[in-house]
Amino acid sequence: MQIKQEMGNTRNEKKDCMKMRIGGEWADPAGGASIEVTNPATGEHIDRVPSGDHRDVDAAVAAAESAFPSWAYRSYGERGMILGSCARLLRERIPALAPLLTGEHGKPLVEATGELMGLAHVLEYYHSISGTVHGEYRNLRLYGNAIVTHTPLGVVGAIIPWNMPGLLMGWKVGPALLAGNTMVLKPASSTPLTNLSIAALFEEAGLPPGVLNIVTGSGKEVGEPLVLHPAVRKVSFTGQVETGKRIAELAARGFTRTTLELGGCDPMIVCDDADIGEAVEGAVRGRFYNCGQVCTAVKRLYVFEDVAERFQKLLAARLAGLQVGNGMDPGVDMGPLNNAEQHRTITALIEGVREGGEGTIVTGGAVPQGERFIRGNFYAPTLITDVAADSPLLREEVFGPVLPMVVVEGLDDALAQANASRYGLGASVWTHDMRRITSACEQLQAGIVWVNQHLRIPPEVPFGGVKESGIGRENGYGSIDDYSNLKSILIAPGKGRP
Repeated sequence: MQIKQEMGNTRNEKKDCMKMRIGGEWADPAGGASIEVTNPATGEHIDRVPSGDHRDVDAAVAAAESAFPSWAYRSYGERGMILGSCARLLRERIPALAPLLTGEHGKPLVEATGELMGLAHVLEYYHSISGTVHGEYRNLRLYGNAIVTHTPLGVVGAIIPWNMPGLLMGWKVGPALLAGNTMVLKPASSTPLTNLSIAALFEEAGLPPGVLNIVTGSGKEVGEPLVLHPAVRKVSFTGQVETGKRIAELAARGFTRTTLELGGCDPMIVCDDADIGEAVEGAVRGRFYNCGQVCTAVKRLYVFEDVAERFQKLLAARLAGLQVGNGMDPGVDMGPLNNAEQHRTITALIEGVREGGEGTIVTGGAVPQGERFIRGNFYAPTLITDVAADSPLLREEVFGPVLPMVVVEGLDDALAQANASRYGLGASVWTHDMRRITSACEQLQAGIVWVNQHLRIPPEVPFGGVKESGIGRENGYGSIDDYSNLKSILIAPGKGRP
């Protein structure tokens, strides 16, 4: 692809394999193994990346340690300028990067473009606040002068998933680097090419070698050694609950800080006074964007009984009209699931619902018809009603284009069912009644609540969940504190002062 030519000699021709990015250089894996990257729409080979291990993690951490003193010494303004320069370069290169992201992930080209623009926006945000980060000063009289400063942690780790590899890279890299840390990042094995390309853009924008390092490989061989490395001061992870619990356990051994964003089972509540047309569009965007592979996607739909029949008919008609196909083709609304394992999971889930009589499949519920859909990981947009209360559709995080709809008597009923979950990432309520808005915003057990919208997350506001949806927050001004040590300095009162 064009982006590889622009990156220069990034391939190991002997092994036909992309290389890792360590210390500003393209590095071969210590063990020589590799991972194949395939196009989820066609099953075709795209490229290979190194399958690293603990030796590669050690090399990357060493490079980050070496780069840390000079990077930490720079001012916030200087570091912010490089983030801003990278954002400008990124916007220029989106026409080359977006097809790469679509090729390895499967999402439509318009969604890949939007995700990369979102990454640029994140970097621009951290550039914009770089001149405002400062400590605190107070004259406490009896105690003297008190100063609170931010100091960087050192080397930090990031582990990102395959669903939004570009945007989530920005959520972690932006605040970590602005705060003065250096980083080792492990991408998902199915979507590493975009992350490697973005890392090269950072260095082209002026980021010193070793400040940002990319090590590709499995969670067992790369992720765990990264979390356990004694020089890594913090790990930020986005992914499944079970993996997050494992990371928390490993990190606790060395008192390593963690930020864990572990997904959700987000409810959407549609009241009887809502704009039904807008709510239907919100459900379509909120659930079927990115083929439903978003942590904050609408995963449970609760609709007041007075408007349920109308809502269902409009929603089913919209889903039947969505164009499913290869993300590179024009006019495609929804691409394939990213990987075969995810496709098997969704297929088995729906078969279980069908065989167990746990719901009524209104539309979808199978692979779309046509030979071109057999080769990829495609699944039709699916709407299910009459869902059993104990169905996994309402209890677990379903990472795919499946939406269960439940009819509720009113807001109290909807809130009770919405909160009956081990997750608490996001939620939305659709109404124009301020009393209902107030009640929903106060009572919904979620880290973020939308009103008359769903899914959009600006970098200016904190993002994270409650309950098993995770620990800590990303984005917002406070993320600088999360990547910093707060140091308190007390200067004794001068002579002759009380």
